[in-house]
Amino acid sequence: MVPNQGERSRRRLSTAARREQLLSVGARLFSESPYDDVWIEQVAEIAGVSRGLLYHYFPTKRDFFAAVVERESERMLRMTAAEPGVPAREQLTAGLDIYLDYVQTHAHGFRAFHRAEASGDQAVRRVYRQAQAAQERQILAALAGDPEFGPALERRPDTRLAVRGWLAFTTHVCLEWLRTEELTREQVRDLCARALLGVIS
Repeated sequence: MVPNQGERSRRRLSTAARREQLLSVGARLFSESPYDDVWIEQVAEIAGVSRGLLYHYFPTKRDFFAAVVERESERMLRMTAAEPGVPAREQLTAGLDIYLDYVQTHAHGFRAFHRAEASGDQAVRRVYRQAQAAQERQILAALAGDPEFGPALERRPDTRLAVRGWLAFTTHVCLEWLRTEELTREQVRDLCARALLGVIS
C-alpha cells in the first residue's frame, strides 16, 4: 500500500519538528480567528496529522493555545534580551528594530500572542500576563543598569506602571501597523522609542 501524504509527513518529522509545525499552524489560525472559532480538527487537517496525534502533544485545546502563546513569548524575550554594558538608549533602538522585524516576519504569531488577553480562558490569560510581566522586568533591568536612568528610576515608584503602559501602547501601535501599513518600520520604531523615553525622563 502506498502511504498517503499525511502518513509520510508523520514519519518525516522528528518530535520537536512536529511540535513546532503544529504550533506554527496554531499561531496562524489563532491570529486569524477568535479562540472559540478555531477547531482542533482544523489544525490537524492543515498539519496533515490525525486528531489523536495532536492530542498526544497537547491534551486539550487550552493547552495548545497556551503553548502557542508561550512559544511566541519566549521567542520575543530571546530576541530582545538586554546586553550588559550597552547604554539603554542604544539598546532601545536596537531592541525595537529586532522586535519590529519579528512582528513583520511572524505576524501570525504576534497577533495570536496578543489575542490571548481577550481569551475567556483564565489559564491562557495567566500565561499571557506572565509573559508580559517578563518583558516588563527585562526592560526595567536594562534601564536600572544604565547610569543615565538607573538613579532616577530608584526615586520613581511609578516607573513600573509607566513601562507596563508603554508595552500596551507599543502592542497597539504594532497591531495597527500590521493592519494599515501607514508608517514605515523606522517611523514606528522612532514613535515607540520616543514614547518610552518620554515617560521615564
